[in-house]
Amino acid sequence: MTLPFESDVSLADFTSLGLGGPSRRFVRVETPDALEDALASPEALGPVLLLAGGSNLVISDAGFDGLTIHLGLRGIVEQSPGRLVVDAGEPWENVVEFAVSRGWAGIECLSGIPGCTGSTPIQNVGAYGQEVAQVITCVEALDLERGEAVRLTPDECGFAYRSSRFKRERGRWVVTRVHFQLRPGGAPTVAYRELSNALQGHDADLVTVREMVLDLRRSKSMVLDPSDPDARSVGSFFTNPIVDTATATRVVTRAVEAGLVAEGSEVPSYPAGDGLTKFPAAWLIERSGISKGMRRGNVAVSSKHTLALVHLGGGSTAELVGLAREVRSNVRDQFDIVLEPEPTLVGVTL
Repeated sequence: MTLPFESDVSLADFTSLGLGGPSRRFVRVETPDALEDALASPEALGPVLLLAGGSNLVISDAGFDGLTIHLGLRGIVEQSPGRLVVDAGEPWENVVEFAVSRGWAGIECLSGIPGCTGSTPIQNVGAYGQEVAQVITCVEALDLERGEAVRLTPDECGFAYRSSRFKRERGRWVVTRVHFQLRPGGAPTVAYRELSNALQGHDADLVTVREMVLDLRRSKSMVLDPSDPDARSVGSFFTNPIVDTATATRVVTRAVEAGLVAEGSEVPSYPAGDGLTKFPAAWLIERSGISKGMRRGNVAVSSKHTLALVHLGGGSTAELVGLAREVRSNVRDQFDIVLEPEPTLVGVTL
């Protein structure tokens, strides 16, 4: 098969941020055979970057000195009621809509999350009380280390909070298909107070929950919308920190000593199992002196949500990374917690 390799293709055009320099070599693949051919080509002897929706990538201004493979594998197959097999390049929103329209519960709270299906197990995408790890039964992938196609069970995927084996062993795996088991006729998940409050006076069916989740995400500019100046982002730039008891106590003590709260019980936190505590990163960011809408040149903190860093146009990745470092430094100085980035960083570090 002759593949259409290109040179010096701007990666900014393929990311939700609209930032990033050129890829030395670039190819789009639309079939599993084409993907395998691309990975086996001489072009792939150096670094390889897999790119699908580009909604979770921060790429350096220098670009990528290797081969970028743009995954165009598309398809949703219904094996039986509630059982789906989805190709990696299928837009995730199509999958949620497909499931909800059939009355299948399990991913309705993941509505509006940009990107493609293949990235969902990598990040263990989650929102409003749901994670894809709860409904994934198998992930098909290419193991580049062993040179073979494999099927991994959920246990073998090593799912964790916004993470997985695929993310921790970056460069080894290429996700090609994801298998889901949803709940035909199941009740929607309403686990978060924000969603519960939004549903007051409405029937909590799957369609309504999906619509409310989309409304909530739009209110925070967390859906892709060309008309929204706050939407050119990667969504949440930082994950909510999960810490041990000693660190949690220190966070609360610092908040009280700084006069940010009158008493420790006012610091929002949630049990995360095994004696760990989760703090909302947005709360920590705001209490560290970072405000919504704070601008640094051509980038800014979203005017609607402090977890999102946005590109206002005409900017650079260097500007965005500089802002991320400022946010991270403020939180570290105030609470002695180092926030971890949620997106994949290509050629840049914090």
